[in-house]
Amino acid sequence: MPQITHWSEALLTSLAAALALLFSAIPKIIGFGLIIIVGWFVASLIDRGLAAILRSIHFNDLSRRAGLTDFVERMGMNTDPAGLVGLVVKWFIRLIALVVAFDALGLPAVSDVLRQLLLWLPNVVVALVVLVIGGLAARALSNVVRGAASEAGLSNTNFLAKASATVVWAFAIVVAVNQLGIATELVNTLFMAVVGAVALGIGLAFGLGGRETAAEITRKWYSKAQENSGKMKQVAQNVGEQAQQRSPGTTEAGQWPTGGYPQGGGMPGGPVPADKRHDSEGG
Repeated sequence: MPQITHWSEALLTSLAAALALLFSAIPKIIGFGLIIIVGWFVASLIDRGLAAILRSIHFNDLSRRAGLTDFVERMGMNTDPAGLVGLVVKWFIRLIALVVAFDALGLPAVSDVLRQLLLWLPNVVVALVVLVIGGLAARALSNVVRGAASEAGLSNTNFLAKASATVVWAFAIVVAVNQLGIATELVNTLFMAVVGAVALGIGLAFGLGGRETAAEITRKWYSKAQENSGKMKQVAQNVGEQAQQRSPGTTEAGQWPTGGYPQGGGMPGGPVPADKRHDSEGG
């Protein structure tokens, strides 16, 4: 560059350099804008199409049975579960468009940050799937527990059903949070602490308040075991006696052993028949 000796020359040189930089960046800016516009338009079309397909296959009914509809309503979103899935897919496509646009603009630092966010979004999809499956499992287990409690004659069936559903939901939420990677160690520690506290509380409540009941149940089990043991001994003794009676060389049902009556035709040790006695006397 030539040596600048006056402030006007310095101003003109700086302005020319800025204009040259701006003109060289105009194609990049135009490409950035076009990529953003096309990406936003395509994402909106896919959002509407996917939401319509999910509604046609009754995805909202499945979400209602799984309890996901109530979750979406509590989030304050003015959409249904099918619209929520379409919204997630729409922003996934928009993030792809932003990554490509910032690469075209020549800002790799921004595109790297967006790329990390883009790689994290599949975890959100997996977490939603886990919540849907957890909701279905919670509803099914709740119905099973309610039916079993009703058959058993318990009075607090609704409480037991809600408690079982809450446990399943807790497991599903912990799995979803671990999949998202949000404070994984803290959530796992808190969950283990809650489970341990509940187990300890149940153990203390049963140990302090149900000692007599536990002793009575144990006594009944012991008495029944002793009764069954006596019956088993009696059955074994009867089987042994029957086997001894049916062994070879012994009589069975008043019959003599093989070989017939003793010689003489009479009973053993009994009197000799008259005809036999006459023949013997005449001979």
